[in-house]
Amino acid sequence: MSTLICGSLAFDTIMSFEGRFATQILPEQLHILNVSFLVPTLRRDFGGCAGNIAYAMQQLGGTPLPMATVGNDGAEYVERLRSLHIATDFVKEVNDTYTAQAMIMTDLDNNQITAFHPGAMMQAHITRIAPREDIRLGIVSPDGRDAMLQHAEQFHAAGIPFVFDPGQGLPMFDGRELANFVELASWVTVNDYEGKMLCERMGVDLPELSRRVRGLIVTLGGEGCDLWVQGEKTHVPAVQASAVVDPTGCGDAWRGALLHGLEQGWSLLKCATLGNRIGALKIAARGPQNYVVPSELLLNLP
Repeated sequence: MSTLICGSLAFDTIMSFEGRFATQILPEQLHILNVSFLVPTLRRDFGGCAGNIAYAMQQLGGTPLPMATVGNDGAEYVERLRSLHIATDFVKEVNDTYTAQAMIMTDLDNNQITAFHPGAMMQAHITRIAPREDIRLGIVSPDGRDAMLQHAEQFHAAGIPFVFDPGQGLPMFDGRELANFVELASWVTVNDYEGKMLCERMGVDLPELSRRVRGLIVTLGGEGCDLWVQGEKTHVPAVQASAVVDPTGCGDAWRGALLHGLEQGWSLLKCATLGNRIGALKIAARGPQNYVVPSELLLNLP
């Protein structure tokens, strides 16, 4: 079985600020904000939600199919995916623009400030979802606005159950549009901040939201995650990381594990347990696609 991963492919420029944003940004002066951060370390990585999720699934032995667009500078990314044995059937090149770019700055508390240039991602709707015998599962993760709207409808029309993962794309949609995503989806996954925003815009609380889907997952960073099924909450504790190095891509790694578990027909509890383990592995490595799932973990999946 394959999983279709709708989302972005992006180049991540990751910078480390050796201080704390909280001491540099004065809340009472936000209306005249003018700050500069010295970032002694900088690196460029392969990223984007579709790429990061596909990487996690591939590490776990799944069969990810990223659906995304790259620009005229994206050949290197496509070759990387192929070198990892990740199929590129649904990766399209848009010649007159750049691949999406994320500039991410992280402080000592692992808070992040991100600037994102969407580039080719804004044309992601040019690729359509149609029924295919081997595709039994999908995810709508942050992408171009039109792509997210259309791919959700196309998943539903094709009879493919999917996860709605609005992520940083959530602010693009109003309450009516978000309610439609939830109605079409089988599962919803958000972090705690996104969960509050989603509920506020839809005019519901988490128990009510969970009654509209098979399952709702709220990730809580270092606190683990909460699973909501038909109004009932189960907390899944975090896994202690060997080191806290870089949070970039942790949420995507978690979602890759979720999809892998759903592919296997696992319960949400088993999926979340694996997600917490993969998230702990990811945060101990720099960049969103540089961690390795050890063979002993694969042999002892929950």
